[in-house]
Amino acid sequence: MIGRRDLLRNAGLAAMSQVALEAQDAGTIAVDPTPRFELSPWLYMQFMEPLGATDSSVEACWDYDAGDWRKDFVDVTRNLAPGAMRFGGLFSRYYRWREGVGPVEKRPWMRNYAWGGKETNRVGTHEFADFCRRVGAEPFCCVNFLSDGEKRYASTREGVRTADAREAADWVSYANDPDHAERRANGSAAPLNLKLWQIGNETSYGSATFTRDEAIAHTIEFARAMKQRDPSLHLIAWGDRGREGLWAPEMLRRAGEYVDSVAIHMMGQSPKRAGTVLKGLRYESDPERAWDELLELADAVERRLTEVEQAVGEASPHAGIAVTEGHLSLSPHNANPILFEWLSAAYHARSLNIYQRHGARVKIATAADFQGTRWTNTAVMVPVPRGRSYLMPAGSIARLFRRHNGTQGVTVRHAPPGLDVAASRGGNRVWLHVANLRYRGTVEAGFAVDGMRVADGRVFEIAPENLRSYVNQDQPDVFRPREAPLPAGANVRWRFPAGSVSAVELALAE
Repeated sequence: MIGRRDLLRNAGLAAMSQVALEAQDAGTIAVDPTPRFELSPWLYMQFMEPLGATDSSVEACWDYDAGDWRKDFVDVTRNLAPGAMRFGGLFSRYYRWREGVGPVEKRPWMRNYAWGGKETNRVGTHEFADFCRRVGAEPFCCVNFLSDGEKRYASTREGVRTADAREAADWVSYANDPDHAERRANGSAAPLNLKLWQIGNETSYGSATFTRDEAIAHTIEFARAMKQRDPSLHLIAWGDRGREGLWAPEMLRRAGEYVDSVAIHMMGQSPKRAGTVLKGLRYESDPERAWDELLELADAVERRLTEVEQAVGEASPHAGIAVTEGHLSLSPHNANPILFEWLSAAYHARSLNIYQRHGARVKIATAADFQGTRWTNTAVMVPVPRGRSYLMPAGSIARLFRRHNGTQGVTVRHAPPGLDVAASRGGNRVWLHVANLRYRGTVEAGFAVDGMRVADGRVFEIAPENLRSYVNQDQPDVFRPREAPLPAGANVRWRFPAGSVSAVELALAE
């Protein structure tokens, strides 16, 4: 029998242990290695959309002399290692997929209604799928969803540009039916195996598109038709905010048996402070304030994602969230030079960590558009007419986190002030994605994994001495991470430089 004196002594020991644990945690990244959820292989996605005269990103990536994708573009994208690659966007409202298959010389050009100019259709279903396979990305496509309800595409000078559920289903059959005669005649005997499809894109935005009820009814119609052709599809329905509020809950309540995820876009990430320095070149006079403002915008990502996550969870126990577009929206429009600089790392790294920490629901996410020739809110910059494609800061961070990651999300119990950390596990290894959010000042941290010993480890670190460092064609590798072993010993510690972004790999022992 335990007496009162023993109870008091045990309580005192427990309190002392808690104090000791908290003292240890104060300077430690402490991890509970218990797996919480499986990380989606599509989490770090990229988004390819033909942008016409605005930014001829797809046409610029095609080498017409070689009749193939530009080698420098393929190489840099393979290095980026996106989990998935999305084709469509607003472009899907007037895209007729049959115009992009068959003999190249017979493919008609099309007008790019949203972005200006013309598209040759030189890049179509086969070319897109081939590119994705070469770079290791899962391809997925946005279907023409009755033009998202925009009636102007039902009758244009170039003809009917809207498409119905049957056309979407025919696209599925063309891509996935093993014996599809037309695809085989076009040179692909094996199925293309396109399993990820999005129904509706920005359908809730503006007043020219479907109402929520119309969109839900048509989503069910499209999903039924498409899954009839291939029941194994992963279908993504539109779920963002519109005139009726957030669409996701009602979409899932009524169409949840037909779709697997709901899509939102994390755009409109614009400065909120009065007298912001994130317009034009104002940031050059006060880069530290720019850093702080960008962190505030990343905080807004977490607030919005938490709201959507809660709404989706109340409507469906299993549905995922797909952030199929997302980037900073800084003036001048999509071309602010701060996005060439490491100053933007504060936003990109924290946003990507947020998506991974919410990985129980978030299955697809991106922090930038994919590629461009002038827009700076991209992961890859493609010099034209010739040159070597290179990763923007957003792409360098996505590459670092994607390549050094586990398969299961785990919990960071504690991290020293100033560090933003997401953690994952695979077997006897834990990976930490660490962003030092301090503009000034190194943060030193130890590493502790509950119930396990850190045997050894490595750090892959991007840590420019000057946070105004920038990437361009003359120095395309300026943000290449450096690799270093963790110091040996019982109390392993690492100093994370100000503004640095790192991936830490810990090998564990019982």
